[in-house]
Amino acid sequence: MRTVASVPAIGLDCLAAFGAPPRFAQTLHVGRPNIGERAAFLRRMNDILDRRWLTNNGYYVREFESRIAELLGVDHCVAMSNATVALEIVTRALGMAGEVIVPSMTFVATAHALQWQRITPVFCDIDPLTHHIDPTRIEALITPRTTGIVGVHLWGRACDTKSLHAIAEKHDLRLVFDAAHALGCTRQGRMVGTFGDAEVLSFHATKLVNSFEGGAIVTSDEDLAARVRLMKNFGFVGMDSVEHEGTNGKMCEASAAMGITSLEAMEEFVERNRSNYEVYRKRLIGLPGIRLLEYPQAEHNNFQYIVIEVDRNWAGLSRDSLMWVLHAENVRARRYFYPGCHRMEPYRSYFPHAHLLLGQTESVLEEILVLPTGSALTPQDVNAVCDVIETALSMAPAVERHLAHCVRDSAPSEGPMKPQANTSIHHA
Repeated sequence: MRTVASVPAIGLDCLAAFGAPPRFAQTLHVGRPNIGERAAFLRRMNDILDRRWLTNNGYYVREFESRIAELLGVDHCVAMSNATVALEIVTRALGMAGEVIVPSMTFVATAHALQWQRITPVFCDIDPLTHHIDPTRIEALITPRTTGIVGVHLWGRACDTKSLHAIAEKHDLRLVFDAAHALGCTRQGRMVGTFGDAEVLSFHATKLVNSFEGGAIVTSDEDLAARVRLMKNFGFVGMDSVEHEGTNGKMCEASAAMGITSLEAMEEFVERNRSNYEVYRKRLIGLPGIRLLEYPQAEHNNFQYIVIEVDRNWAGLSRDSLMWVLHAENVRARRYFYPGCHRMEPYRSYFPHAHLLLGQTESVLEEILVLPTGSALTPQDVNAVCDVIETALSMAPAVERHLAHCVRDSAPSEGPMKPQANTSIHHA
């Protein structure tokens, strides 16, 4: 079991960045996998081995698809090997081409899935309060080459689906949602997964429900579901007939067995996330320069992401400085989506001036920090993380002076910064 070091709650000498032992002997990670009932998973694995049906639309894949479709209230769920392949297949199945409008504030796979199909991702700025694509900025980006919009539901909070639907309908555009963060969440009482032409789910190890690796396309469009089923299995119809272009996007039986086991524990995972979120909320609300993104009380949420923004002017220290203080304590807080898709290759070469149209995105990406949560953390752990944040903020000038004389001579995941005279902080 992880142990939390017994150290004072105040004073720089209690921070590992200043020489104290780390708060946590074992590292706290953002997105450490949730594990359901081990015995139930092993029973399923033994059954898979007994059946000798390991892949190709087996019993457990069909059961997993059925359970997801029922949970979301959609007609079709098509399980995939991962969410990136699911995005690639659904964009091709919908006939997207030319240009597709997408936020830069997302995991790079969202943009890559388009670029891989030789579709140009056109990056749209975000609403700084929600971090979602800003509908008021989309129409200015539409050209004769635009064929679609990809909205991203971040942090388990759904996009402005109503506005995006209206824009897509007005301009005859396809509308897909990347719902990797939002399984089990609602928008105005309607379950995520039921919006747009289709939505894409992720069951990666870091997600609320995981299948080790996996994804799915969910839709109530019967023709679209039929096409993506063909495309994820090389276009085969029956034993020998290929009726459509395709690739290998199939989910295997072992992944589906883990997905079902994870689904069965979903309420337990959400409850632990909720408990951790309430502790974070109680401790962080009101701290100078810290804004916690809160979950709307009127909606169903999965509470899977604890997201703060660090305003350097009010906090007295930067997001990166706070991150390094936490890393020294073995708390691997993350700068999610930094520095933005538009500043990653190949997009920074293709669109070197994209940042000029992405002012809100740039600003938010400099302030976001995602903190650990999940079934691997206890409320005691969360309180200890908050103790570190509170201490760093209470002595912000001294923390910044100390870090200003350090260099990051190793990657953040490898440990804290080491002192060296007459140097300045390099922000990776």
